[in-house]
Amino acid sequence: MQIKQPEPFTFEADNSKRAVLLLHGFTGHSADVRMLGRYLEKKGYSSHAPIYKGHGKPPEELVKSTAKDWWQDAVDGYEHLKNRGYDEIAVAGLSLGGVLSLRLAYNKPVKGVIPICSPVFFDNVEQLTQGFRQFAKEYKQLEKKDDDNIKKEVDDLIEDSDETFQSLSKLIEEVHDEIDTIYAPTLVLQAEEDKMINKDSAQYIYDNVEADKKDIKWYEGAPHVITLSDYKDQVHEDVYQFLEKLDWSE
Repeated sequence: MQIKQPEPFTFEADNSKRAVLLLHGFTGHSADVRMLGRYLEKKGYSSHAPIYKGHGKPPEELVKSTAKDWWQDAVDGYEHLKNRGYDEIAVAGLSLGGVLSLRLAYNKPVKGVIPICSPVFFDNVEQLTQGFRQFAKEYKQLEKKDDDNIKKEVDDLIEDSDETFQSLSKLIEEVHDEIDTIYAPTLVLQAEEDKMINKDSAQYIYDNVEADKKDIKWYEGAPHVITLSDYKDQVHEDVYQFLEKLDWSE
């Protein structure tokens, strides 16, 4: 069975000089942030969402990639907006995308940064592995494979994923240690019912960024992938209100 591969997107609002880089989560792809991008477009903000290497493809491709690749994809996404004439760029990301957003905030000039359900403690290997296992299983079910084959192939994938997870660990640890070098305005969004990451990450980010303008918002009852949940409309509005308060030149 042929599975349609997702694609990056660029949504350009009419006469907009303001841009937002939108970054998806681990095992996810641009659909994680597509509705947010469309919402922002209607509000006058252009956006771009890349897809990291190995993502949006069979799980065998994902385990061939590492955090170094994903970081380069995030940087390339930032440069994509620059090359389209956007001099002022905010960045928002879900989960891994938030980690990459924070890293961009201490490596590039950003107007503001919005980490959404983003880990800065790598103490949840079991949850991440379970998440990857579930992603791989569902992908193979779409390929119409039988249960025995799926189990064997997923077990093999887990064995082959050490380098990928080790690189993810190093990325998260680095960002944890560099949080206090971030001065860009920061909005931390965190789902209360997040089972995928250590929720203490949200408070740690908020407490340790050196931004003069910073805020944190918790969503009672919300799940990890909040951008695709029943809470998405509130997330859209909160992101928009934060962006509106930034010191854009136009």
